[in-house]
Amino acid sequence: MSPALPPSDARRVRVARAGDLETLVRGNVALARETEGLTLTLETVRAGVQAVLEGRVPGRYYVLEENAHVLAQLLVTHEWSDWRNRPVWWIASVYVPPAHRRRGAFATLYRAVVHAARREGAGGVRLYVDRSNEAAMRVYEALGMDGEHYTLFESMFDADSEHD
Repeated sequence: MSPALPPSDARRVRVARAGDLETLVRGNVALARETEGLTLTLETVRAGVQAVLEGRVPGRYYVLEENAHVLAQLLVTHEWSDWRNRPVWWIASVYVPPAHRRRGAFATLYRAVVHAARREGAGGVRLYVDRSNEAAMRVYEALGMDGEHYTLFESMFDADSEHD
């Protein structure tokens, strides 16, 4: 059972459900195209989002809606922190369609997720951002986040690469 989130204004933040699948898929595809110039395969994204919505993999999507229309989305996954003996929540797949930007949609989602993370005993909230996404970094800084502590390194594998 997913916890209810407190309303932060007239709009409502809620945990995404099965009926949000195609909206989340479209948002993720648009996000990849806009931020990294990537063209994602719809079937792969749909299967990935569906796995989260069905609880087959760890994670939870949150959406901000107004009048039953989704204005923004994000995904929360968890990392275990042995230093804190509690989970750290990672925010990913943040997407706000252009028509809803600069109206506080992400800030509303973020505050609700931070509230839920604190209530559920998380050790903190993190996210990563492409270094070229200066607009997003300004939004995150305005919400009190900082990007000065860690640098992210990664080794990502293509779906078609050989398995060892």
